[in-house]
Amino acid sequence: MTTISYVPAASSDQAVWGRVLTLHAHVERQLTQALQRKHGVGLSEFRALECLVRAKGGELRMQELADRVGLGQSSATRLVGRLFSAGFAFRDLCPDDKRGVYAVITDEGRQRYADARGTYSEVLSAALNTAGSTPELAGTVQVLRSAP
Repeated sequence: MTTISYVPAASSDQAVWGRVLTLHAHVERQLTQALQRKHGVGLSEFRALECLVRAKGGELRMQELADRVGLGQSSATRLVGRLFSAGFAFRDLCPDDKRGVYAVITDEGRQRYADARGTYSEVLSAALNTAGSTPELAGTVQVLRSAP
């Protein structure tokens, strides 16, 4: 079982933010380990595949993908490079603007996302349950789960 450590901050805003960051780190660590171990993809790769699966035509401009995954432009370029190497996506030029580059998901990428989606969901719920059972984070988890 993973131990979640939390040190209260000086102000109430800092304390709330500290709990959010502690929860985030705990959940991200669990998701990263499970996705890599069971499906051979990192968390950023999984999130990029999810964005591409949901996008119209299975494609997004590189900058839009970077924004949705929460990465800078150069990190997104490296991410799409890893997806390309794995056969999960490819780059395509925008027909209207040759400077525009799209990331496009492949059938293999769709399959890897579909295979990993259940693991992501299960591990996310388990990580939130674990965090929610600690007195320091129970309220934070409860608020997140009750948000519309």
